[in-house]
Amino acid sequence: MTITEKEFGLGYHLITLTNNQGLQLAVTDLGARIVQLNAQQKELILGFDSAQEYLTKDSYIGAFIGRTAGRIEKGQFSLHDQVYQLSTDPETGHSLHGGSPGFELKKWTYQTMEDEQESSVKFTIKSPDGEHGFPGNLSVEVYYTLTQDNVWYVTTQARSDKETLFNPTNHVYFNLTGDVTQPIDQHTLWLDSSYFAPLRADSIPIGEKAAVLGTPFNFQKPQKLVNVFASNFEQKNLFNGIDHPFFLNKPGVENISAYLLSPDEKIKVSIATDSPSIVLFTANFGSNTPEMRGKKLVNHGGITFETQVAPAAEHYPTFGDIRLAPHQTFKTMTKFKIDVRKGY
Repeated sequence: MTITEKEFGLGYHLITLTNNQGLQLAVTDLGARIVQLNAQQKELILGFDSAQEYLTKDSYIGAFIGRTAGRIEKGQFSLHDQVYQLSTDPETGHSLHGGSPGFELKKWTYQTMEDEQESSVKFTIKSPDGEHGFPGNLSVEVYYTLTQDNVWYVTTQARSDKETLFNPTNHVYFNLTGDVTQPIDQHTLWLDSSYFAPLRADSIPIGEKAAVLGTPFNFQKPQKLVNVFASNFEQKNLFNGIDHPFFLNKPGVENISAYLLSPDEKIKVSIATDSPSIVLFTANFGSNTPEMRGKKLVNHGGITFETQVAPAAEHYPTFGDIRLAPHQTFKTMTKFKIDVRKGY
């Protein structure tokens, strides 16, 4: 295992972990974000070459998202009959990804750790009581770990001195072609989920769990994503793609809950998580896409696996519980296994 560090611009740093198989994972202290995941000279995720580009083009790509990923309707929630008002996005009137500027724009403290079998970067940050309206002084630790057998772990821990909401995720986009001008249409997706959360047109869940059976959102048998994009499914049409929470049948870091297979079937990313749901987002950007590493990103140029409790859990208990009790340790882990070989 090797760890290298270099300047990433504007006082930020790029830290690259490399294992003996040549898999590289690069992260930065700007937003505790994933910048590169490179296998056999092929870039598997979306990203930019400098901190400046993240700040000017899209600060969410690859970033750690919190305190709460997704949207909270009108930025309002209650704890013990006390109503809290969060800062809201001026375009939608809802809280988005915990407020702006959020964790994705913070400079995180970091330290590196390594031994013969794995190397890690630990990022830490503190969010003060009242930031964007959330109660509690919150301390967050995020570990990105790369192993010799091509497993990448994302581990998050947090503590607050007051009861609060906490529902973080990572916002990394995969495109296993290595070419951002190629959409993910021909990628194959398998997802162990029988239910998804239908959304309103403003992306707020309606509070129901809908069966995927009989819809293009049924990935319990592997299917190419083009089948979804070509469908006339109402929920797909609302967003020109997928932007939905899917409830996992058997969450747990020992159970594979999803995999993504490249069009040539040479690269496979398998996802296991102890989170109860995954938000899939198929980069439904239309033509309003940035230039990325010298090429213009195409619509549907990536897909996220945002492991978390389904958004709107603060209003719908059947979605899960995102309350964090005072002085209790929050912990969650997601595991990505990268297989690079000929055929499956």
